[in-house]
Amino acid sequence: MEGKLVAVTGANAGMGLATVVELARMGAEVVMICRSRSRGEAALARAKEESGSKAITLMLCDLGSFASIRGFAEAFRNRYDRLDVLVNNAGVVSLKRQSTEDGYELMIGVNHLGHFLLTGELLPCLLRAEQGRIVNVSSGAHKIGRIRYDDPWMLSGVNVVNGYARSKLANILFTKELARRLQGTKVTVNALHPGAVATDIGVDRKSGFGKSVHRLLKPFFRTPLEGAATAIYLASSPDAARMTGLYLIDGSPARVAGTASDEGEAARLWAWSEAQTGAVYSL
Repeated sequence: MEGKLVAVTGANAGMGLATVVELARMGAEVVMICRSRSRGEAALARAKEESGSKAITLMLCDLGSFASIRGFAEAFRNRYDRLDVLVNNAGVVSLKRQSTEDGYELMIGVNHLGHFLLTGELLPCLLRAEQGRIVNVSSGAHKIGRIRYDDPWMLSGVNVVNGYARSKLANILFTKELARRLQGTKVTVNALHPGAVATDIGVDRKSGFGKSVHRLLKPFFRTPLEGAATAIYLASSPDAARMTGLYLIDGSPARVAGTASDEGEAARLWAWSEAQTGAVYSL
């Protein structure tokens, strides 16, 4: 990864931080994309210490705000002329309905729409790389997901299970359609399932709700580094250079649910996502 520039969302903890550390150890220059300055700065210090690399920087971006994403992307493009790898790792689990700054249900808003807009904004940089790579962290939960176009704000009938599953299905449909649109370019895009990972996702930072369950189940979960292994592989391995439009589990291509492989559904989600975010993909 010497000479490669990598950007990782949700980089302040869990799999995101593990991805940053490992890719920095391999010689990559890494941009940590975080929402919180205080948590981001603490994670930056830890990443530098654990990796032994000084080529790690922090940039702030709230994936729940279209304005923040556009502001971040403009700052990134002003600082860097290219991007070799974008790891769309950030993910939220909301135990009760919450909204993004733009009014969308939090999980579809951050996990999908935020990354959809961010990727579009950074695509010109990826196209200038020798071989750009986009890595989308999805989940096996996509199998029970359904996109509700009759309720674009996701205002009704949302719970933690169907909301998260919907967002993870969207990750795969986005991957499939973007791979189709990127045919003939040097940019690849793939999705992955990290497995059940012991991170703080789903734990309320303010109330601490969910911590006791997290402690109980942690011994049965993968470590963040184990969960990040496939993302690291897709970001760095020469073997993954020609892979695109795939969904991987433990480093190997895997089957997706029927809905996730529906080309018509992928095109419909793309059109909806463009309409909601105003994203423009310049190919």
